[in-house]
Amino acid sequence: MSKTMLTGQRPLFDIPPGVAWFNCASRTPLLKATQAAGHAGIASRVQPWTMDSTALHDQAEHIRALVAGLIGTRADDIAIQPSASYGLATAAANLTVARGQTIVLLEDQFPSNVFVWMQKAKATGARVVTVPRPDDADWTAAVLDHLDGDTAIAALPPCHWIDGTRIDLEAVGARCRDLGAALVIDATQWVGAAPFDIARVRPDFLVVAAYKWLFCPHGMSFLYAAAAHQQGAPLEHHDYNHPATGASIEGALVYDPDMSLGARRYDVGQTYNPVMLPMAEAALAQVAGWTPEAIQNTLTPITDTVIAAARDMGYSTSPLGRGVAHITSLGKDSPPPGGMIAALADRGVHASLRGGRLRLAPHVHITEEDVERLIAALRDVWP
Repeated sequence: MSKTMLTGQRPLFDIPPGVAWFNCASRTPLLKATQAAGHAGIASRVQPWTMDSTALHDQAEHIRALVAGLIGTRADDIAIQPSASYGLATAAANLTVARGQTIVLLEDQFPSNVFVWMQKAKATGARVVTVPRPDDADWTAAVLDHLDGDTAIAALPPCHWIDGTRIDLEAVGARCRDLGAALVIDATQWVGAAPFDIARVRPDFLVVAAYKWLFCPHGMSFLYAAAAHQQGAPLEHHDYNHPATGASIEGALVYDPDMSLGARRYDVGQTYNPVMLPMAEAALAQVAGWTPEAIQNTLTPITDTVIAAARDMGYSTSPLGRGVAHITSLGKDSPPPGGMIAALADRGVHASLRGGRLRLAPHVHITEEDVERLIAALRDVWP
């Protein structure tokens, strides 16, 4: 059976000729449809009498369903939040750690998924255990070696944000369940770009900032909470997660302590944002239409071509067979030259430096001309 490939997607974006955007792990370009939805949302705020509050509720529920579909779960399991750090704080507030237990992280893990656990350890007398970067790039084996009877929480990504090196979270999840440890996943650099199945990994919590591979506006994130954690304490209390109170505002106000069902109790206040919700709905509908499987199929030959050319030029690359198609990194024995990112941008190529390496993160807007432009720019800037 042939693999689905996504061709001719560039017209969906407002990317002019001569711009090669390989920086999607930092932020993806908004789709034209998302931009149009945002303009319509702003217009509704300019003339607020045109706003349909019922439609906003329906959009929020559709967004939950779209996110749920991308990770194989139910809409009831999804909360709408403002950032990955907010979701990680929600998870930390609803997990217990005893004095002397450990919280397992990766070396050079993204800061949002470190600071919250440092604070949790400090408050409880627990210890943070950092898994060193393995010489053979086998993060899975390295993580499994650091999970033991003292482990209370493993807070990990599906792939390393610097170079895209994968971690087998199915294996990690199984070990965590054997040990009675919680698994918290920051899937910001995965969900939307690659397939994910909640039923196979079975995390306690999963967060994803939506402005990267979900193409949503900044200020949106999503939290998955397993059923066992859907009676927990939210970071905020408001009339959105106390529905009886919200329903009473036109009459005798009722301060009802009962909270929303499922993960909705963890929703941020002002969930029904008339600009952000329609933008997110448009973006997520497109990502769901593409499918993560087809995105990986489309990006694999792009990344393979870049890696082959980079190796011919003497670069080290993300380890073959352990990476993903949507993130790779290049390096040399010497550090990157000063001003490298600006020099690449002058040549129409946009990427980022992470961990002393050049991180490249393409998406379906990338063309053969973009790849050629990147390779030529690398020869000029970091020969």
